[in-house]
Amino acid sequence: MKKTASFIFSPEQLNYEFSETHPFNQKRIILTMDLLKEMHSIDPDDIVEPRTATDEELLLAHDAKYIEIVKKASNGEVSESIGSIYGIGTEDTPFFTGMHDASALLVGGTLSAIEEVMEGRSRYALNLGGGLHHGFQGKASGFCIYNDSSVAIKYLQKKYGARVLYVDTDAHHGDGVQWTFYDDPDVCTFSIHETGRYLFPGTGNVTERGNGKGYGTSFNFPVDAFTEDDSFLHIYRTALREVAEYFKPDVILTQNGADAHYFDPLTHLYSTMKIYEEIPKLAKEIAEEYCDGRWIAIGGGGYDIWRVVPRAWSHLWLTMKSIPTPAGPLPEAWVKKWQTESPFPLIETWQDPPNLYEPVPRKKDIEEKNEQMLTRALHVIRKG
Repeated sequence: MKKTASFIFSPEQLNYEFSETHPFNQKRIILTMDLLKEMHSIDPDDIVEPRTATDEELLLAHDAKYIEIVKKASNGEVSESIGSIYGIGTEDTPFFTGMHDASALLVGGTLSAIEEVMEGRSRYALNLGGGLHHGFQGKASGFCIYNDSSVAIKYLQKKYGARVLYVDTDAHHGDGVQWTFYDDPDVCTFSIHETGRYLFPGTGNVTERGNGKGYGTSFNFPVDAFTEDDSFLHIYRTALREVAEYFKPDVILTQNGADAHYFDPLTHLYSTMKIYEEIPKLAKEIAEEYCDGRWIAIGGGGYDIWRVVPRAWSHLWLTMKSIPTPAGPLPEAWVKKWQTESPFPLIETWQDPPNLYEPVPRKKDIEEKNEQMLTRALHVIRKG
C-alpha cells in the first residue's frame, strides 16, 4: 500500500559536520524530528533509512578526479593548497574526517527520496539532509561538497526519463544546480533568493535564462535585501504558477533552505514563519496539478537552527501529511528540552510574535523594485 509520505533519516546524516562552530549544523534535523514527534505527526513506519550514493551515481554530476580528491581529503591526504583548487580545505568548506562518506550519504538520501516516489512506494518524500545546491562538477562551494540536487536530477532523467522542475527557495541562489542544467531543455531551474549584490554566491540575475536549447528554462527571482513576507510570497506564487504552466513538469524537486527568515545570521531578508507555512502548500498544489503528486522535498540552508529551522521544516512534513497548519504554542516538552541548549530564548509559538522587527523604511520602494524584477524575469513566458 502506498504511503502518503516518507521521511528519509538516519543519525549518520549528522556526520556531515565541518566543526562544532561552523554555521552549517545538521543538528537542526534532530530538532525538527523531535518537534514532529512531540506533535505525534510522524510514525516509525514513515521513516526510511537513506542509502549511500555510489561512485557511479556521483559521476552523474561530478568529475572522477574531484571524487578522488574528496576521498583522499577524508583521510587527511590532501594539503590545503591542493584542496583549495577543488574548493575544500577552505574557511567555508573545511576538511573533516570521513567527508566523502558523509557527503555521499546525503546524496544517497535524496536518491532514496526519489525512489520512494518514483517507484510508487510513497506519494511524497522528504530528505532534510539534502539541499547542497552550491556544489559544482569539479569543485565544492558554500558548505556543499557533493551536489545532491544535481545528481538527483540526472538520476531522474537517466532512470525515469523525467522532465524535472527544480524549485529553490533558499536565500542564496542555487548556482550549482542552475549551471549544471543551463543548456538542458528538460530541466527547469527556479530560484527565488536574495539579490547577489549583497550575498553569496553573487549570481542569479534575471538575465540568466539558460543557454542554447536550454534557453528559457532557467528562472531567477532575486529579491531586494529587507524584502518582507507579502512581497516574497507574491513573487513566489505568481512565478511558480506561470513557470509550471509553461514547463509542464513530470516531477517537482524543491530545495527548502530556511535562511530567508529575519533571524538568520547570514542573510538580509525580513521574512517570518508565514512564508514557510505557504511555500510547501503551493509546491504540493503544483505537484498534484502537473505531476500526479510526484513531489520530493529536500533541506538546504538555515543557520538559526533553534528559533527558525525546526518550525520551518516541520511545515514541509505537515503539508505532505495534510495536517492543518498548527497555531498557538509549540509542544511544551520540546521547548523545555531544548531551551537549555539554545543560546537564544526559543520562540514558543508556531507563528512568530508580532512586531518581530522595526518597520522597514524602504518598504514601498522594495516592493516596487521586486515587482519590476518579476516582470523582467517572466518576460520569456509572457512575451509569447
